[in-house]
Amino acid sequence: MTDLNTILDVDDLHIDIAAPGGRAFSALQGVSLQIRAGEIVGVVGESGSGKSLLAKSIMRLLPAVARVARGRIRLGAQDLLTLDAAAMRRLRGGDLSMVFQDPMTSLNPVLRVGAQLSEAIELHQPVARRTAWAKARELLTRVGIGNPVERARQYPHEFSGGMRQRAMIAMGIANAPRLLIADEPTTALDVTVQLQILRLLRALNQDSQTAVLFITHNMGVVASLCDRVAVMYSGRIVEEGPVDAIFSAPRHPYTWALLNAVPRLDFPRGERLAAIPGQAPDLAAPPAGCRFAPRCSHATDQCRTQEPTRVEADEFHSVACWVRPDLQEKTHAVRQ
Repeated sequence: MTDLNTILDVDDLHIDIAAPGGRAFSALQGVSLQIRAGEIVGVVGESGSGKSLLAKSIMRLLPAVARVARGRIRLGAQDLLTLDAAAMRRLRGGDLSMVFQDPMTSLNPVLRVGAQLSEAIELHQPVARRTAWAKARELLTRVGIGNPVERARQYPHEFSGGMRQRAMIAMGIANAPRLLIADEPTTALDVTVQLQILRLLRALNQDSQTAVLFITHNMGVVASLCDRVAVMYSGRIVEEGPVDAIFSAPRHPYTWALLNAVPRLDFPRGERLAAIPGQAPDLAAPPAGCRFAPRCSHATDQCRTQEPTRVEADEFHSVACWVRPDLQEKTHAVRQ
């Protein structure tokens, strides 16, 4: 049941993709996820698992070949799937904001960075242009860009890749959104700046009670930043729970594999990193039963023929897996 503090409520979301020949296949299937005010939820999984497609569905920025086949997406009391284009434009950048993975395709190359930031502020706040420019320079400082007066007058091509990403993050937090979606926001940043940005996101989250959907491949970032984790595989959430539960007692073999693949400084010299065998399935022709079964060393006949549903493993911890809990406890080998 959705409580009053729920900012994002995705319920049984199905996204279909049109394929050549008039066929369609399901790219997201039955995705359900909630985020409360002041909460950071990480979404992890291999490339192609559906993380960015989920984010674009929430933003109503799906490509032309994709459509919502079933489900509901609510931001507070608003059903986003029923809003018209004008209403969605009013939400984007205000109550609902997103930091995209590739800043060069998101920033306008013919407008100064400060102009783009100030425009985002003016569209959603009743402030004068001079005040908006002052706020833009303040935002650049907050995300670690020095000499903000000069930098605000520059164009995106005059910024390095990391600086462009920081400018996008500044735009994303400009209006203290109710929900911020961050799609790999620290990928292009060095470790020092990455830490600064993560601290900034946490401060925004705590001070403004902004809900954050944080998409990443970096399990270390998830462990240090997020409150809960949703593990996606082949268009589905296969496990979800608090960070401590996911890292200390994962219940799905795919989650074990992701955690075992994380490099650690205390590994013995010369030890090879664990790798997940095989490839993610073709979404246009997925295997029967559990989609991870062809890559899972614990798969049974039931796994290969029956699709598992998400059930509560423990309080606030759900998993879609047929592997017995007693076998899970004995076989998972997450390196501590």
